[in-house]
Amino acid sequence: MENTKLQNEIANKQKSKPSTLIFKLPPHIIGRYVIVGTKESQGPFKNYFKHPIVEKDFIKLTYEQAECKILEETIFNAIHNAKLTLSDIDVLVSGDLLNQITSSSFAARKFDTSFIGLYGACSTMAESLAIGSCLLDGGYFKRVACSTSSHFATAERQYRAPLELGTPRTPTSQWTVTATACSVLSASGNGPIITSATFGKVTDFGIADPNNMGVAMAPAAMTTLVAHLANTHTKPEDYDLILTGDLGKLGSDVFVDLMEQEGYKLGQNYSDGGHMMFDINQKTNQGGSGCGCGASLLNSYVLDKINDGKYKKVLFMATGALLNSLTSQQGETIPCIAHSLVIEKGD
Repeated sequence: MENTKLQNEIANKQKSKPSTLIFKLPPHIIGRYVIVGTKESQGPFKNYFKHPIVEKDFIKLTYEQAECKILEETIFNAIHNAKLTLSDIDVLVSGDLLNQITSSSFAARKFDTSFIGLYGACSTMAESLAIGSCLLDGGYFKRVACSTSSHFATAERQYRAPLELGTPRTPTSQWTVTATACSVLSASGNGPIITSATFGKVTDFGIADPNNMGVAMAPAAMTTLVAHLANTHTKPEDYDLILTGDLGKLGSDVFVDLMEQEGYKLGQNYSDGGHMMFDINQKTNQGGSGCGCGASLLNSYVLDKINDGKYKKVLFMATGALLNSLTSQQGETIPCIAHSLVIEKGD
């Protein structure tokens, strides 16, 4: 009854605000899998990243081919982890950072199932899970695989400069995380449940530097979180963890300041995946970024803590900078977006 009342109230809000959906039949996360790069497997979460890349398996491949192959393996293993077969999956929802989302599209060739390709940049994990949850809650499908990937070398080549040039990194830059992640959602079963999702809107505060994307994305995170809290009548302290995907140290500091200006003080239950991903000795400047950053932490550390009972209610919010190399060269500012999910322990 309370959920129905909340849904009706949200539906009557101004359409210009980001929309929050409360799921009547919350989907279960019944399987997951993460593969990370060598650098990531040596960072603070090495005990949670159980499947690092074996470099010799990719020595003859291009970086783009390697990213695609790692994503394929991740999806296969997530489905296996859910104790399902490929034929049990009704639709694959996936996206990545490359032009025409080629890692996801090429990986989808291996799976005999419907495919929905997404581009939300680094917000893709939250976007895919939100869309997958809608498809299940609406009764259209029974099982959905949601995945994403990023690779340091492919992202550098696409958004900044090829590694071979040895271009210096600016103090505001972040290190694109090499990681793939996949969550398998089901209309029934055991595991954590996704109870709501807030779809963000494109926000542009005039940042044009592609080496300062954390700060560029911070206003989008603020817009989505403020809308989510208002729509659901909740406060930051109602969550055991609020996790942004990859704002990095500087971006997360700006985000905290922006939230305080809106009347919300974020406490110790707030963390950022990019800021957490590497330690100071790994010299990544502002920390991690990329689709795989928040996605890998969500599908390892966060869901482990939910299953263990340490976290009962988590708000995961992934942010994305919706630029490409051409727009940056043309002097365009960076439009950004953020999508959020509430994940609870469930029964």
